[in-house]
Amino acid sequence: MNAPTLFTFFSGISFLIYGTSCLFAPHMRKEFVRFGYPRQRVLTGILQLLGALGLILGYFIHPLIAFLAAAGLSAMMIFGFYVRLAIRDHIYAASPALIYAVLNLYLSVHYGQFLFP
Repeated sequence: MNAPTLFTFFSGISFLIYGTSCLFAPHMRKEFVRFGYPRQRVLTGILQLLGALGLILGYFIHPLIAFLAAAGLSAMMIFGFYVRLAIRDHIYAASPALIYAVLNLYLSVHYGQFLFP
């Protein structure tokens, strides 16, 4: 298995878990209040689930779907990293968002090369 395939499924499965958690886990409700975005929790969860499905389905169906999903997840994680820093979370707490932003940026470049040669 090559790196883009591994990263696609790692990110896709991760966001299936995070998106579901965002929608249903009580601790995530509290986290979004702490972040200052309580009304965006459900939208964030739905977008995470759509991004996860886009990555996984795009891998099998068409690179455009995976490209759009990876780019969207990367943008969401860049914003998440910014929010964590803005509320003065420790860099350790903010680092997963940055790691997922870079991972999905890599995937968007990877899938983009099939669309924009």
